[in-house]
Amino acid sequence: MTKSNTDKLIPVIQELQEFAFNQVGSMTILRVLGYGLLLLALFDIVETFVPPSIMNPVWEFQAFGALVERIPVTLIGLALVFFGELNARAKWEFFTVRLLSWLSLLLAIIFILLIPVGVSNTVRLSKQSYNQINNLSQQQITQAEQVEQQLSQAKPEQIESFLKSQGRSVDASNPQELKTKVLSEVSQAKERIKLQAQANQSTQRLNLLKNSVKWNLGALVSATLFFVFWKTTSWARSKS
Repeated sequence: MTKSNTDKLIPVIQELQEFAFNQVGSMTILRVLGYGLLLLALFDIVETFVPPSIMNPVWEFQAFGALVERIPVTLIGLALVFFGELNARAKWEFFTVRLLSWLSLLLAIIFILLIPVGVSNTVRLSKQSYNQINNLSQQQITQAEQVEQQLSQAKPEQIESFLKSQGRSVDASNPQELKTKVLSEVSQAKERIKLQAQANQSTQRLNLLKNSVKWNLGALVSATLFFVFWKTTSWARSKS
């Protein structure tokens, strides 16, 4: 290689060296940001699971959802920490990235195992919600039936007197017709209770299903991404 060619290459080499030096600074900033995000994610996880309420399907389902919705911060943090592989790292980072690589595999397994738990809790909560709404509506219907029975046994004049005591205007010209009208209102109230219970059950079931699908799919995607992190960070686990 001639001297003129060497002289031409020197500025190029200097530019590459300067670029590499600047990249080291950028990698350090990104990695520090990654460690910070991982710490924030850890704080969120502790806040979500303390105090625990194991075997409580409501708490388990809500904690599962909170964990899935907060996991993007963890994924971004890991991506930033792993950026640049082993280049320009402090000594303590070699152990840290190895630990985080294995932690990625552990989290992938955990999220896969959480999916059947999420599905199971969805079924349990659906039954629990159905029973609660059904029991409440049955209590209200029973109360309405008791009122209906009392009205059936009461004399028209007694019904008229009761309605007047409640401040309601009544047509006293036909007491029997008034009694029939009041009984009809009670019967309509019973039907409204049944329809409202069905509507509430449908709404609760739909909301539960939407959250379940969202969080279980989120857990599946998270598990896949954690596995990809583990798979592509073999350099972090290498002892060479």
